[in-house]
Amino acid sequence: MERIRSKKVRLESFNNLTKSLSFNIYDICYAKSEASQTEYIAYIDEAYNSTRLKTILSEVSDIIGANILHIAHQDYEPEGASVTMLISELPETDARHEATMPGPPLPDAVVAHLDKSHITAHTYPERHPDSGISTFRADIDVTTCGEISPLWALNYLIHSFESDIVTVDYRVRGFTRDVRGVKHFIDHKINSIQNFIDKRTLNRYQAIDVNVYQENIFHTKMMIKDFKLDDYLFAINEDDLTSQEKRTVTQRLKREMAGIFYGTNIAK
Repeated sequence: MERIRSKKVRLESFNNLTKSLSFNIYDICYAKSEASQTEYIAYIDEAYNSTRLKTILSEVSDIIGANILHIAHQDYEPEGASVTMLISELPETDARHEATMPGPPLPDAVVAHLDKSHITAHTYPERHPDSGISTFRADIDVTTCGEISPLWALNYLIHSFESDIVTVDYRVRGFTRDVRGVKHFIDHKINSIQNFIDKRTLNRYQAIDVNVYQENIFHTKMMIKDFKLDDYLFAINEDDLTSQEKRTVTQRLKREMAGIFYGTNIAK
């Protein structure tokens, strides 16, 4: 993937821009019996417990080129987990590193000045006993101050979860000044979050944007294109269902996914 290059701005002092990435994923599943629904929630809760989340967030910290200062984590009853990580940006090692490179780069160089960056993760497993549909949501927030961008970790995050639906928000806040005293409200080129997602990954999803360019607010929603019923069944196989059950379960799963993707309740 080619880099998106932009001319570096000579700053008056520190880079005071705050860049925030909010990454939400949804995993959808059908569990036929109440016992299998409970088993699915227990499985997903263990698969994404606070220990696993710490591992994922630590890798995110490495990818964006940050130093971990403190980690707080908690597993909840009956399910769910949270991790909060305070990070600082590492000292400059290579002025040639571009803050606009899409994809997961090597954290070979960043510029640092403030220990006001953080990464958080929260999980929300839930089930719908009447329909057999269970939905797992994970929220990841990465906020950095300075030149490094949380967008560098986007591809890694997508591949770290079984992502049927992905919702991404990116916002640049504040301003920084150049040597002439002119305010700069963003320091890198971006017209869509999709520019920072690997093309092979992006081709697997239906993606739409809702952007507010004048406010440096970018929003992308993605839903997996290929639907194979076996991929969404827990503790059973497609062959275990009758033809009518297959149609009903497929309809329920697709309705759940479409409702999340479009942000509305889809009529039965």
